[in-house]
Amino acid sequence: MEILKDILGFLIERKKFWLAPLIIILLLLGALIVLSGTSAIAPFIYSIF
Repeated sequence: MEILKDILGFLIERKKFWLAPLIIILLLLGALIVLSGTSAIAPFIYSIF
């Protein structure tokens, strides 16, 4: 969680708000990959990549 606070602090301090959607998408894709091993989403991950 510390790294998320650091990234958020960087975005606010440097006013790099355009990076927020990119970071959110990367986090969601990472979560999808981690959860796809044993979930019902596994067949759909192949259509994304």
